[in-house]
Amino acid sequence: MNIIKTKFLSKKIFGIALLAAVPFFSFAQKPNWQNLDLKTDSTFGISTEKAYTELLKGKKSKPVVVGVLDGGVDYNHEDLKRIMWVNKKEIPGNGKDDDKNGYIDDIHGWNFLGSAKGSVDHETLELTRILRRDEPKFGHADATSVAAADLPAFEAYQKMKAEFDQKLEEAKSGLENITGFKNAVDAVVKKMGKDNPTAADFQSYQPQNELEGRIKSIMLNQLQTQSYEEFYNAQLVEGLKYYQGQVDYNLNLSYDPRPEFVGDNYADSKERFYGNNDITGPDAKHGTHVAGIIAADRTNNIGIKGVADNVLIMGVRAVPDGDERDKDVANAIRYAVDNGAKVLNMSFGKPYSWDKKAVDEAVKYAMSKDVLLIQAAGNDNKNLDVEKSFPDRRYEGGGEAGAYITVGASGWVNDSTLKASFSNYGKTTVDVFAPGERIYSTVPGSKYENLDGTSMASPVVAGLAALIRSYYPKLSALQVKDIILKSVVKVDHNVNVKIGEETKSVPFSDLCVTGGIVNTYNALKLASETK
Repeated sequence: MNIIKTKFLSKKIFGIALLAAVPFFSFAQKPNWQNLDLKTDSTFGISTEKAYTELLKGKKSKPVVVGVLDGGVDYNHEDLKRIMWVNKKEIPGNGKDDDKNGYIDDIHGWNFLGSAKGSVDHETLELTRILRRDEPKFGHADATSVAAADLPAFEAYQKMKAEFDQKLEEAKSGLENITGFKNAVDAVVKKMGKDNPTAADFQSYQPQNELEGRIKSIMLNQLQTQSYEEFYNAQLVEGLKYYQGQVDYNLNLSYDPRPEFVGDNYADSKERFYGNNDITGPDAKHGTHVAGIIAADRTNNIGIKGVADNVLIMGVRAVPDGDERDKDVANAIRYAVDNGAKVLNMSFGKPYSWDKKAVDEAVKYAMSKDVLLIQAAGNDNKNLDVEKSFPDRRYEGGGEAGAYITVGASGWVNDSTLKASFSNYGKTTVDVFAPGERIYSTVPGSKYENLDGTSMASPVVAGLAALIRSYYPKLSALQVKDIILKSVVKVDHNVNVKIGEETKSVPFSDLCVTGGIVNTYNALKLASETK
C-alpha cells in the first residue's frame, strides 16, 4: 500500500463518536527544508543545497533514469514534464510495440494495473486476498477436522481472520465516527453562513447546545496550525474517503477488480506482458509527490527543487489504493531494470505476501544489473526487526539483496522528536532515516502539497542515490549504498518512541543500522574519494 501517513484520532463526545485531527507539529518548517543544512539553516535536512553550492558547481554529470514504482505519475506536471523519461524507441500513439519490448506505446513507462478496458483504482489488502483464497479450505474447519500437515496453515488462517475482523470493525467504527463529526461540523458552519470560516469566526460563534460547544473547541484547536479548508479537506474529506475505501474495497472479501480491469492469469506469476501505457492512472497524487521529491526541475524557477538535477523519471504503475500484488511488483522491477533505470524508488509495503518468491527473483535480477533499490520502511511505528513487512531485502530461504536501502522518516528539529512518530524502525532492518514530515512536493494538476510519511523519506534517498550515480557514474550500486550509509550525520541523543501505550526515550542508534540521517554533502565528498 502507498505509504502516506494518515493522522486521525477517534473521540467520543456526549455518546456521539466524533473524529478530530491530531495536532501534528509544533514548529514551523522552512520551505525546501529536506534539502537544507543543520548547521547553516538550523534545520535537519540533508545538506543538498550546500552540496550544489560548494561541491557540484561546474562539474559535469550524466542523466540517470529513476524508476518510480508507485500509484501513478502526472507526467504533464509543470515541474516534472522536462525530466520525464521518454522511450525514444517508441513512436507515440501508433498502437505498435516499436521497440519489441512487449509493451505497446510505453512512452514514459508502464501500468501493470490495467488493460484496454481501463485501470484498477481500488484494491483489497493482501490479508483480504489470502483469506478469500483459504476460506473454502479452512472457513468451516476446526482443529480436530484439519489434517496434521495443514495445522500450521489453519492456525495462520485463524490468526489472520481475527486480525481481519478487528480491522473491519475499526474501519466501520471510523467511518461512523467521521461521518458523524463531518455532519456536525457542516451543520455549525452552515449556521455561521461562512464558506471558509476562520478561528475568529468560530470564536465569536455562540453554541446552541453542548455538542456545538465541543465542535467549537475542537475547531479552535485545529485552526491554530491550519486553515479551515486545509483541515476540512485533509481530515474530513480524506478521512471519509479513507474509511469508506477500507469498508468498500480494502476489507471487502467479495471485491476483486482484477478480472475486469487487468484480465491476466493471476495464477501465473511468470506472466509478463499485460497492462497499458497509462502511467498516471486514476489517482497519481502519491507517485507525483514522490517524483517531485526525487527530481523536480531545479532550473525552471517555479514550484520546488528535487534532490537530483540530472534525472529522468520513469513511471511504473504497480500500487493501487490497497495492497500491491507481488506479481505486479516483480514485473514493475523487471520493466524498470530492462528499460535502463539504475535507481528504483519503492514507497510501498504490506504485512503479508502472496508470492514472495516472485518478488525475490525480480530483486535478484535487479542486483545482477547493478540497480539500487530504495524502499520506505512504513508508517505503523513498528520495529521491523520483529514485525514482518514486504517486500524486503531478505530472500525466502536465506540471503539478502546487497544494493537495497530501507528508509525511516525523520523531522526537521534535532531533539527528542527527530524520529517521526509514525515511522517504522529497526536496528538491523532499517538502514537510515531521511526527512519525511511536511514535505512540500508536486501533486497532479501542476499543484503542490505537504505530505507526511516514509513514502516521502524514501525518495529523498532515491534522489541522493541518483545524484551520486549522475556525477560519479563509474560507482556501482553497492558502492553508492555504502557511501550513503557511511556518510550519514550520526544522531548522538535519545529520541521518543511510543512502545505500546508508553513513550520511551531510546538512543537513535537503536532505530537503524547507521544511527543517522542521510547527508548529500557528506555523501558526495565520500563519492569523490571512492575509486
